Amino acid sequence: MSLRLYNTMSRSVEPFTPITTGRVSLYACGPTVYNYAHIGNFRTFLFEDLLRRWLEASGYDVFHVMNLTDVDDKTIKGAGAAGQPLRTYVEPYIAAFHEDRHYLRIRDASAYPRATDCIPGMIRLVAGLLERGVAYRSDDGSVYFAIDRFPAYGRLSRLDTRELRAGASERVTADEYAKEDARDFVLWKGARPEDEAVGAVWDAPFGRGRPGWHLECSAMALELLAEARGGEVLDIHAGGVDLIFPHHEDEIAQSCAFTGKPEFARYWMHGEFLTLSGTKMSKRFGNILTARDLRLEGVDAGAVRLLIFNTHYRQKLDWSDEALDAAREGSRRLGDFRGRLVRAAAGAAGDEHAEDPAFAEIAAGFRQGFMAALDDDLNAPRGLAALFGFAREGNRLLDEGRRPGAAALAALELASGVLDVFPAGSSRLEVGGGTQSGGGEVAAAELSEKLPAGSDPAAADAWALAWAGRRQEAKLARNYAEADRIRELLRAAGYELRDGRTGAEVVRL
Repeated sequence: MSLRLYNTMSRSVEPFTPITTGRVSLYACGPTVYNYAHIGNFRTFLFEDLLRRWLEASGYDVFHVMNLTDVDDKTIKGAGAAGQPLRTYVEPYIAAFHEDRHYLRIRDASAYPRATDCIPGMIRLVAGLLERGVAYRSDDGSVYFAIDRFPAYGRLSRLDTRELRAGASERVTADEYAKEDARDFVLWKGARPEDEAVGAVWDAPFGRGRPGWHLECSAMALELLAEARGGEVLDIHAGGVDLIFPHHEDEIAQSCAFTGKPEFARYWMHGEFLTLSGTKMSKRFGNILTARDLRLEGVDAGAVRLLIFNTHYRQKLDWSDEALDAAREGSRRLGDFRGRLVRAAAGAAGDEHAEDPAFAEIAAGFRQGFMAALDDDLNAPRGLAALFGFAREGNRLLDEGRRPGAAALAALELASGVLDVFPAGSSRLEVGGGTQSGGGEVAAAELSEKLPAGSDPAAADAWALAWAGRRQEAKLARNYAEADRIRELLRAAGYELRDGRTGAEVVRL
């Protein structure tokens, strides 16, 4: 089964075909850095992390951009209230976002452009739209996009075109507005005293001012895409459902009007809301839970990821203490299984009969089910069910004294690399002997850093496999330096680790 993704533009699940074979451009709308991001925001960012991980596990080279909105109505208001320059005001929130992102094990994007660092590109975009006649200057020095001059406006959000025509002569100046406010939207805001007070103004040929929120993403995506991939159309644009209108609708209008292309992105993907007691989480409502709250409470990121991935990204998720407790227990059980499996594989090093056919069989079944689930519009709940089934059957085989081998470890690495729901450091084996959390002592002599002299091919392969398992432990604990060291250790012994869709394959050179 090939990868299929739900496209908001068509309102259907479609086969995924990138513009360039083997390469994917992914743009995700990042946080507005006027406050700490809450766990509802991070639900969207985790869905995008899952998407990016599965694309990479499927063999794609992913160029992933996530912007940081550091100039808009909210950041300017916050900086003004704090009596600080805009750049000074947003710095701690940008740092906090990255800290929280690392805590939740969200992989680094290829680029994190800040809006205030990309003003020249935004000015070029506005100038181009004025030249093309789809934008106009107003009496207050602002520049607006004329939606009645872009016939395709409303395709993504499927707004009533009669409503659009009725409001086409009106203007909206706010960065965020309600669906019924489908009117000409602002591209460039004429300088105001409050903008000048915090340093949120720039000179432009069409007047001193600052960019509108929607303009920022188009400019950053187009510039970075052209620079990295030489194109003007994204493969995937992702975000939360609340961004469909007006943000993404306006992005499409200004981007397509500028480039002349019929589309800005081939696939539009949106994650649903996370709610607390049935109510959308929002700073405005005062019902927020931040990632740093969870971190201070000692909640392991594996449990948070498991809780979130246990609901499909296109379905609403209601957060509760009970759901978190269940996720913590589930993550712990998976960690225990992982520890047993890795220790059993390490203990079997040097035994030519170590690979039990029963383990290879359940691993193959798990891989098939897991891959089919993720290929089906990132069906993480079904993938998790397959993982728990694998753990249940694997524990039964371990209880029977059966020994796992390459197939079982590779299957587990597939799940670890994509979902990353195991507890941090669970059952981690120290190189050189001893143990950390997870129990079960491993003597230093059981696994030498050098290939045992005189080893037959089967024993050598088992040694390499055991080290591959330890590398996976290091990766899970985010000890990438140790993971790289083990890769080089194996290479020196004549083995290569090839990371791919089904995990890391150990290949004899």
